[in-house]
Amino acid sequence: MVSQFMMELQGLKTVDGEDPPRILHFNPRLHGDWSGRPVIEHNTCYRMQWGTPLRCEGRKSHVDEETVDGLCKCERWIRDDQEQPEETKAAWWLNRLIGQKKEVNIDWPFPFVEGKLFVLTLSAGMEGYHVNVDGRHVTSFPYRTGFVLEDATGLSLNGDLDVQSVFAGSLPTTHPSFAPQDYLEMSTLWQAPPLPDHPVDIFIGILSSANHFAERMGVRKTWMSAVSKSPNVVARFFVALHGRSEVNFQLKKEAEFFGDIVFVPFLDNYDLVVLKTLAILEYGLHVVSAKYVMKCDDDTFVRLDSVITEIVNVPSGTSLYMGNINFHHRPLRQGKWAVTYEEWPEEEYPVYANGPGYVISSDIAAFVLSAFRNKTLRLFKMEDVSMGLWVEQFTRTRHVQYIHNSKFCQFGCIDDYYTAHYQSPRLMLCMWQKLLDGKPECCNAR
Repeated sequence: MVSQFMMELQGLKTVDGEDPPRILHFNPRLHGDWSGRPVIEHNTCYRMQWGTPLRCEGRKSHVDEETVDGLCKCERWIRDDQEQPEETKAAWWLNRLIGQKKEVNIDWPFPFVEGKLFVLTLSAGMEGYHVNVDGRHVTSFPYRTGFVLEDATGLSLNGDLDVQSVFAGSLPTTHPSFAPQDYLEMSTLWQAPPLPDHPVDIFIGILSSANHFAERMGVRKTWMSAVSKSPNVVARFFVALHGRSEVNFQLKKEAEFFGDIVFVPFLDNYDLVVLKTLAILEYGLHVVSAKYVMKCDDDTFVRLDSVITEIVNVPSGTSLYMGNINFHHRPLRQGKWAVTYEEWPEEEYPVYANGPGYVISSDIAAFVLSAFRNKTLRLFKMEDVSMGLWVEQFTRTRHVQYIHNSKFCQFGCIDDYYTAHYQSPRLMLCMWQKLLDGKPECCNAR
């Protein structure tokens, strides 16, 4: 009655009793779900929490929709999708209740037919996965933030199908972004200038992962190029080591060429991100003697001139904590970002700025580093919450000016942003061009 199967790229489970993370979940259903229409669904799952699915239901993706490596997310197999108006939601529910199914004309068969052999090809591109069936493109699924291709350690097949053979043409050993693309150019144009021999106004520390070459190039070719033109601003990527030696080898070559990567001496792990933040403070305070330290992520687009203007408007000597600030946030006890009572027994977090982009003054950075050296600093795995906690400790002896601005956008992008989160390298290039044209606009809403 269901006629479906699932193909999944799975990672290693981190907690006993939980399913392993699904880095890619590909699920075709020949009879659909309730509607009787064939459907293909893509998704990801981490710590038993599913993401928002991408569904292909026979209608080709809209021409204005973002593509994946130039391919549409969903191909068309229903012939009358442009000829018949969409039925209303009320009519759909009524037909479902009385058991009536809408007749659907097929231009070419659903890629999978009961009782017939098919050849499915899964390939990994620059921006996502691509599925071809019998040589014809069917659907593409963009990579999701936090689901790294190299973390896929197994292929799982399950459901109403008989497997004749599985052939791996080339398993990934490095990020696919090492393929030649226009925004991955290894050019001296994007090399970092030497560190200035005088104190700087702002140091920007960018958290990155070893295999995020494409993301770093997206930053280098856009807003970071403005940093290199300013004698009073310095930016560096902070990267931990990868579990695979070949990734570290490529990373070392990248670091030697561009001169903008600071290594932190441990294997990358989410629970240790807070140590990267401490490394950013150490570098900003003791290497470049910055008045202010900004922290952001490698998928954050920074509108540098606006951030500088905001900082300049603050009276000199003020202890500053600036960003998109959260008040009375409660820890999640379930899901991907679950926090146990042992990790955080309080019912609320301290006031804190979201991690994709915030600024602190150097006196706060000095206090945090001093407390860390004296072993009086409380460490918590969520680095942005940790910073809020440390600033709260600092306020016991000195006043801090908290400056909240929603233009430090943590959920994506808003027009007239100061920072925009979840921006792919391609979107960064688009936003940079808009910014050069005098239009601080988003290129794609999430």
